[in-house]
Amino acid sequence: MKITTDSGIEINELYTAKNNILRENSLPGEFPFTRGVQASMYRGKLWTMRQYAGFSTAEESNKRYHYLLSQGVSGLSVAFDLPTQIGYDSDHELADGEVGKVGVAIDSIEDMERLFEGINLEEVSTSMTINATGFILLAFYVALAKKQGADLKKISGTIQNDILKEYAARGTYIYPPKPSMRIITDIFQWCSTNVPKWNTISISGYHIREAGSTAVQEIAFTLSNGKAYVKAALEKGLDINVFGKRLSFFFNAHNNLFEEVAKFRAARRMWAKIMKDLGTTDEKAMMLRFHTQTGGSTLTAQQPLNNICRVTIQTLAAVMGGTQSLHTNGYDEALSLPTEEAAKIALRTQQIVAYESGAPDTVDPLAGSYFVESLTDEVEKAAWQLIEKIDILGGSVSAIEQGFMQDEIAASAYQYQKDIESGAKTSVGVNKFVTAESYKTPVFKIDESIQKMQVDKLTILKQKRDNAAVKVCLQNIAASAKGTDNLMPLVVTAVEHFCTLGEIADVLRREYGEYS
Repeated sequence: MKITTDSGIEINELYTAKNNILRENSLPGEFPFTRGVQASMYRGKLWTMRQYAGFSTAEESNKRYHYLLSQGVSGLSVAFDLPTQIGYDSDHELADGEVGKVGVAIDSIEDMERLFEGINLEEVSTSMTINATGFILLAFYVALAKKQGADLKKISGTIQNDILKEYAARGTYIYPPKPSMRIITDIFQWCSTNVPKWNTISISGYHIREAGSTAVQEIAFTLSNGKAYVKAALEKGLDINVFGKRLSFFFNAHNNLFEEVAKFRAARRMWAKIMKDLGTTDEKAMMLRFHTQTGGSTLTAQQPLNNICRVTIQTLAAVMGGTQSLHTNGYDEALSLPTEEAAKIALRTQQIVAYESGAPDTVDPLAGSYFVESLTDEVEKAAWQLIEKIDILGGSVSAIEQGFMQDEIAASAYQYQKDIESGAKTSVGVNKFVTAESYKTPVFKIDESIQKMQVDKLTILKQKRDNAAVKVCLQNIAASAKGTDNLMPLVVTAVEHFCTLGEIADVLRREYGEYS
């Protein structure tokens, strides 16, 4: 009987030393970092436990953040609503019905202030899942830190800022690829001097996987996108040994425990080699540091409590694969945004793995396993084959413009769904071990009045601010967009003068156009 991983890699019935020819015998913290980016891994410091949260208004999300911090979260992870993600203020006609629904609505520096009220930005690490408007949200955050009197050299966190995967898999892009890449490299350049502890990009395989890719496609497409960002930064004249240290990655963790561990190990080894080939000489700039989120697309609306078991397996995969930070999904997320109870259970899952399972007690605990070492090699080999195809097409930007990545992901997603519907792949509670549902899981709902509240705040803001100063700020951004000067200082100044997210995004819409 033939058994394969989710990526189609055939699994032998038995693995022995014959299957396991070690190609390198590196230690953790040493090139090519197969075994981890830190010598002591979790014995030195546990991974950062983040909980991705954001909904409704800034005030409501702020309450959830204070709750999570009180429960032992060590880093915040902000979810933004769709209008914020695609550069529309809450009073825009296209924002109607979406304000505060899948994340928090942030229109201005005032909203950012409400979002982090009572939270010292020097003391928390903040991850923001934002891409097309990432430069504006970063400006809000920096402006708020300055207002708090924080030392910008000490504030830490990450903006996702990965536009290529938006074209390939997720869809929340605004501008065409080339001007989008210009904005991203402006962020790299500005942050390296002004906020040196900030991770300027989180190159994301997560959404590629959520769109239906396999594990192999996830790392191949993600690392290829990473290569494109590095090349764009080099063309701008940036030092790879400096900006390379601030690159981070964001991966998914699914249910096939051993394939996921092999994926993380292979990705580290591959990225180290990619960076070395691109000219990196500082080993710290060759390290693949990554955040993991458990697989949203693996959660089922049927028998939702089963999702707690799935998230536990995925948590173990991330930890045994050597993640630097982790978000665990709520069991109810196939039905709604997570309730407070579901978010607490998700966090407790991480804490139980951290403090009770023994998984973090030694570095790379599955190293030397005939199966895992062989599977790491197989995943790497298959991923290189895909990267070579992308390189032949001219790299990630060109491959995306030609639809290659999109077609590969769509074919994989289609095959997966066919396998579920035919029963070739088992999903417990969905196509096997099905029972009549005898209880209703409580769901989290966003009040429709949120939109009016947010629009009213915007109206008041626009009445009380210095609109002549706003006009000058927006004109300066437009002039800079036509040239080559870095956009970030002007955007920070604009948000300090109460320019809104939508106004700044619209200036660049007029200059760059919209991608379709």
